[in-house]
Order: sequence, then structure tokens, then C-alpha cells
Amino acid sequence: MAYLGWYLLVIGIIGVLFLCVDKYKATHEKWRIKERTLHILEFLGGVFLMLPTMYIIRHKCKKVSYFWITYFALILWCAGLYALRSRF
Repeated sequence: MAYLGWYLLVIGIIGVLFLCVDKYKATHEKWRIKERTLHILEFLGGVFLMLPTMYIIRHKCKKVSYFWITYFALILWCAGLYALRSRF
């Protein structure tokens, strides 16, 4: 379980960095990071740090399609972690 915690921390930090870079690029009208890339990072486990960061830096909060996919990733991860925890 300790390795899972470290993995989630590292992938979360990577996801936050990608989200912050995308916010910077959006405000400076530069080439953006694809939403697909951000969603992949969320589904890999970065959702736990990326979701609060979205609201803190006010990025992608108003886009409904992005919002639903992000919360779907959160629900999947929570269900998976609950199932994993109940096994051990």
C-alpha cells in the first residue's frame, strides 16, 4: 500500500504541473496541452491532486464536459481504492 501512496503522489504532482503549464499557456495565448493528456493523467491517479488544483488556479472549472470526466475518474479511483482496502 505504501508504494501506491507514493505512486499517487508522484502522478498527482506531474498532473498538477501539466495543469499549471496549460493554465499559463492559456493566459498567454500559446499552444495548449490537449485535454486528452490531462484526462489520461487523471485516470492514472493524478485526479486527487489535479481536482483541487483546478479550483485553486481556476482552470477548466467551467467546462462541463471536462468537469464530468474528471469527476468520473475520481469516482473510479475511490471505488477502486475502497475495493482494494476492503480486500486487505
